[in-house]
Amino acid sequence: MKIEFGYGNSVQMVEIPDRNLMAVLESNPFQHERRGRQAVEYALDNPIGAPLLENLVRKGQKIVIVTSDISRPMPSYEVLPGVLDRLYKAGISRQDITVVLALGSHRRHTEEEKRKLVGERCYQEVKCVDSDIEDCVFLRETKNRTPVEITREVVEADFRICLGNIEFHYFAGYSGGAKAIMPGVASYNAIQMNHRLMIQESSCAGRLEGNLLREDIEEAGNIVGIDYIVNVVLDEHKKIVYCTAGDVTEAHRDGCRYLDKMYRKVISSRADIVMVSQGGAPKDANLYQVQKALDNAKHAVKKGGRIILIGACQEGTGSKKFEEWLLEADTPHSMIERIGEHFELGGHKAVAIGMILENAQIDLVSEMPEAFVRHIFMNPQPSAQKALDEALEKYGENAKVLAMPYGGSTLPVVL
Repeated sequence: MKIEFGYGNSVQMVEIPDRNLMAVLESNPFQHERRGRQAVEYALDNPIGAPLLENLVRKGQKIVIVTSDISRPMPSYEVLPGVLDRLYKAGISRQDITVVLALGSHRRHTEEEKRKLVGERCYQEVKCVDSDIEDCVFLRETKNRTPVEITREVVEADFRICLGNIEFHYFAGYSGGAKAIMPGVASYNAIQMNHRLMIQESSCAGRLEGNLLREDIEEAGNIVGIDYIVNVVLDEHKKIVYCTAGDVTEAHRDGCRYLDKMYRKVISSRADIVMVSQGGAPKDANLYQVQKALDNAKHAVKKGGRIILIGACQEGTGSKKFEEWLLEADTPHSMIERIGEHFELGGHKAVAIGMILENAQIDLVSEMPEAFVRHIFMNPQPSAQKALDEALEKYGENAKVLAMPYGGSTLPVVL
């Protein structure tokens, strides 16, 4: 069977023998009842675990709406108009509404980027600011000793609304919900303390209950107080196909269940060889982005197996700190030991790769120099087809191959 894997602005075509191919993992066939702003309005009309938004807020309250920064696919410009309309309906004045773009540890936005993220209408009507990692208020620590240090603008609001998109997250289980607060608008120190929990076995994609890191996020959210959420689920083209609104936990879990129906893929067993791609440009511009597909693929490969990672990475690693950790490591395991002693953002992505390398070989099809790829513990390959041919030669004529053309979206689960 011939399968296309997105690779930058082109594709890598691979022929996988039918006898070896276990499955091609793509999103489950799904009929979405509503899309875009229609889905948002329906969710706002039918909140989960909470009254209508316009019945919760009161005239004179200071309202903060926390939403995603430019590094996330969240289409805030489609969600914000409906939220603003509800607030105005309740008598909230424009002067009492602030949209805070959750930077986490990322760079600040230009004004033009803010305008693009929130949409022209919102940008003109209400105050739109970046979260400020340098101006945070300490509330208290979580039971895991994470300091709940949150951007002052958010802490001092009377009513907090969190927006976000829900997708699988490689250590928080899922994005969305309270993640807008921690790490979204938290201090650098708070983010580091929360993210240090990523090396726990429970911190993995698709898991909420018993996930220590996710529980830490939600405890922080409870300490701050999240009054309402509006979360969306996106398709492979980053378009809204579902929206959920209301209580921070109940509405979030509803969205997670919807995501599972779309992208959780049950497989009968793990494969000897997993071929995975982010789907091409712009999602495979660098290794930092491509790591997401790699991490989903780890759930499908046998111990001692091989992951063939297909991503152009024309911009290299995409993160200076991420690259430093990879280059400074003597072995993959040394990165895991290092982060246990001292957590650094950026380094955590390198550790995620190190944890995979403990169990499987990674062949990388990319535009990065071969010597560099070897230095970061991966095996460079000139093409996906050559990588597969070589892997089949090693694992034999009965080797099982799993294909994940949209690896960042699909989560394999062995039952």
